[in-house]
This record gives sequence, structure tokens and C-alpha cells, in this order.
Amino acid sequence: MSAQEPPSKQDEFWIFGYGSLIWKPPPHFDRRIPGWVEGYVRRSEDHRGTPSAPGRVVTLIERSYWASLADRHDSAPAKVWGVAYRIKADRVAEVKEYLDIREINGYTIHWTPFHPASDVDPALLPPAQKGPIQTLVYIGTPDNAQFTGPQDPQELSEHIYRSKGPSGLNRDYLWGLEKALDELSPESSDEHVKDLSNRVRAVAARYKSEGKADPTDETDAATEVIEVNGTTEATHDEHHHHRFRRAGSVDEQEETEKTS
Repeated sequence: MSAQEPPSKQDEFWIFGYGSLIWKPPPHFDRRIPGWVEGYVRRSEDHRGTPSAPGRVVTLIERSYWASLADRHDSAPAKVWGVAYRIKADRVAEVKEYLDIREINGYTIHWTPFHPASDVDPALLPPAQKGPIQTLVYIGTPDNAQFTGPQDPQELSEHIYRSKGPSGLNRDYLWGLEKALDELSPESSDEHVKDLSNRVRAVAARYKSEGKADPTDETDAATEVIEVNGTTEATHDEHHHHRFRRAGSVDEQEETEKTS
């Protein structure tokens, strides 16, 4: 479903988080429930790190498009697990205004059915809810500048191990996602994320056994100048908090999620 407004039969405003939003909630939410969406595949794309050396965060790819790709991770679960957040009613307009900004750079707003986990307290669901909840997601086009397409898993894991930016170590993002997914449900683990996490751990062990210095120690990303809408801004670690406002840093864009 593609729409600028949520379905008319649903008055509440829900957002689906499938990456760092799972463990780093957005502001202005009052309910959080685990569950899944269908019709997508979770994969990695350019983003975390610095503009000159982008790292990787996860995105969603429409399953029909992913099926046409030569992906080394050639299988994917039917369910993409994550969490749905209900935004407080008096904050919806503010959040929608922010989300409209996400349509730039090749992204469009879509609504997709979210299926709550079977053990979710019914009191947390919309009143008289029958069936899935319509949640907002972002759908990007394959020609988006940040879309990398299929990548060799080992090369990708080496890249993730080396990447660091204003929002932290790329490997910490990956391991944080792995842990967050594992904690949602006995069936919520993601093989793409799990395999990359294991590969990155192996890379870390290799560096240690060979006595090599951590490559991220050489990266001073405490301050990074980036271009935002034609202007330059300096980003600092202490400035990276979750606010629904115009994305002005790598972290802020990452934490509000997007899909390709």
C-alpha cells in the first residue's frame, strides 16, 4: 500500500522500526510492540560512518525486487521482525512534518501491514483491532545513491569492522541489531544480520591474534563536516540524540530508518 495518509479505518499513527529503532526508540511514542511485516527483505546499504567512508546500516528491499538480484545470502525469512511504535496523538502532526522530509533523495512513504507477535498484550493494540496494524515505512528506489545492491558477505564484514563515524562504530550497530532482534522472539533472528555479525567477530579475532591495531583507532570522527541540503554542518557525538527534526547528521538519518 502506498499512501500519504494512513488507512481511514485506523485513527492511530504507528511507525515500523526494523534497525536501530528497535533498541533506540523514537521520541513521542507511548506504545511499543514486537512483530513483523511481510513482502520485504532486510539487507545492508551505505550510511553509517562518514561521507568519505560510509559504513553500513540495514534497509528493507521489496521481496519481488530482491528476488531478481544475485545475492550471496540467497534466502530470507518471509517475516521481517521489528517493532511498531505508536506516536502520541498530540505529536502526530509534528512527526508527520518531519517524516515528509524523508521523501527527498528518492524515498517515498508507504504503509504496510504489521503483524503483532502472538504474545502481545491485547491492551496495547488499537481499539477493536482485528488483523494487522497499518504502519509507516519508507520505500526507496534501487537507483538511490545509498543503495549498494548485493555485496560479498566477507568483504562487507571487513568494511563494517573498519568503519566508524559520528554515531559510533559500525560493528557496534551490527551487533546491537543482532542482539535486539534475538530478544524480540524465538523466531526473530535474521540470518543476514547473524552471518555478518559472526563474520565481523571473526575479523576482530583475526586482528587480535595477528597483533594488528584496531583500524578504527586511526579514525577521528568526533567531528565531521557533511553537506545537508546544500549547506555544510559539523556533527559531534554529543549532539546525536533522537529528535524528529530535519535530518542533519548520519546518526539522525539512520535512527529514523528507511527502506530501499
